[in-house]
Amino acid sequence: MDDIKKKQSHFIYWASGIVSICGIIFEVLFGALGSYILGDGVKQYTLTISLFLTGMGIGASLSERVTKKLILSFIYIEFLVALIGGFSSFLMFAVTAFSSEGTDALFLYVVTLIIGALTGVELPILIRKANEIGVTLQKSTARVLFSDYAGGLIGGLLFVFLLRPQFGMVKSAFIVGLINLVVAMVVLYLFRKEIKHRWVHGVIGAIIGVLLLAGVFVGESIALTFEQKLYKDPIVHMEDSQYQKIVITKQNEDIRLYLDGGLQLSSIDEHRYHEVLVHPAMAASDSHEHVLILGGGDGLAARELLKYQDIKDITLVDLDPAVIELANENPHLLKLNEGSLKNDRVHVRNQDAFEYLEQSEDWYDVVIVDLPDPNNESLNKLYTKEFYSLIRNHLKPGGAMMVQSTSPVFAREVYWTISNTIASTGLTTENLHVDVPSFGNWGFVLASREEIDVGGLQLNVPTDFLSNQMLESLTVFGKDEDDSFAKQDELEVNTLIDPVLIELYENAWKYY
Repeated sequence: MDDIKKKQSHFIYWASGIVSICGIIFEVLFGALGSYILGDGVKQYTLTISLFLTGMGIGASLSERVTKKLILSFIYIEFLVALIGGFSSFLMFAVTAFSSEGTDALFLYVVTLIIGALTGVELPILIRKANEIGVTLQKSTARVLFSDYAGGLIGGLLFVFLLRPQFGMVKSAFIVGLINLVVAMVVLYLFRKEIKHRWVHGVIGAIIGVLLLAGVFVGESIALTFEQKLYKDPIVHMEDSQYQKIVITKQNEDIRLYLDGGLQLSSIDEHRYHEVLVHPAMAASDSHEHVLILGGGDGLAARELLKYQDIKDITLVDLDPAVIELANENPHLLKLNEGSLKNDRVHVRNQDAFEYLEQSEDWYDVVIVDLPDPNNESLNKLYTKEFYSLIRNHLKPGGAMMVQSTSPVFAREVYWTISNTIASTGLTTENLHVDVPSFGNWGFVLASREEIDVGGLQLNVPTDFLSNQMLESLTVFGKDEDDSFAKQDELEVNTLIDPVLIELYENAWKYY
């Protein structure tokens, strides 16, 4: 085998690994897009992975019809992957902003299927070309497959730890598209002697390259104007952390924080939410020395807790360090939380709440559970009997915990399922709810090892909303939000093995 063919064969193996990296990045990128824009991360990742793999199967089948001009076919497949995949995120935000409901999902699924099909054509063509060059079938197939599978692992790691947190979903797609284009252009150069009119193909590739480079430099800013239409107020901060998309909006004095598109707080009325989240549990506990917050990375629950001078330490466990950093540095959040996370009594742990409770040997007087709603598998585990049992095992006798539990109006079955699940651990529960204008009517579950007399609780710190006189009124539910059906044992307990809450949540919120 001469030197030219050796270079060609070696690059074919490299190309198979590189395009595999690009393929898996596009696959997980589409799942992340669906999770962020369409919601229900498990559903969207399942659909996108299934569609991508189906597309690969279709592409592999269609590759049999490519019998001539293998290299030129591969080059134009890469051109298409670069162009369609590169603009996928950008166009997804445009479609979401300007089209009717449901069009965005259709667009995402069609693009996923197309990129999957194009990816499925790549590998068989490369294997056949390697055989043409003179490498034995067994050897070339094994090497190309190894490059492809190893590239899949690298692609997944690159997306999770580099591309999404550093470049975001829009710019990442353009960058990966450029990589596909570079592979095509290198192949065009290495196999130039067997390609007619190669300058024409080079010009086409150059045009695609200019479009993708323009996307890298200005696509994100343009997409931001599309994404702005997804939010009521102007965006003043946006970033992609390792775990989620973080957005802050501002309209006059109203500051709003969104995580993966879900509203977390509004500065206009967050005091209603956080005062009910914190103070009834503090009033119900015999002691306040050691307090645990699960979630609450914005620092607002910690702000309320720091009103109690008898607290010795507050442990705050939040998975995402980017949220903690934002709470400590963003002037809007810093003004709201009054620098609570910088207080010497507050100790932040960036860790999964379930894992923290499994590993910790500490006991707490009060536990505040301020976690996102259970809209996917990873969050559902934080609303299970197993999770609440762990909290119970870290709760001192005479202690109390409060759990944010979604809305008893919009998601009645979800709310009472959470309450039943907490009660199934042997804790005594009391149900409270409050009107938070930015959220609607919102529910909480107060729990303790002891009986709780809400009417006898006394608040001993300054508040803007909550008063002793109104505490008992928070336990009164309307006919369309009460637990009469729950008392008839119509609701199951949510567990790790039987996560009934996910479907209940999805059904409850699909019209809101």
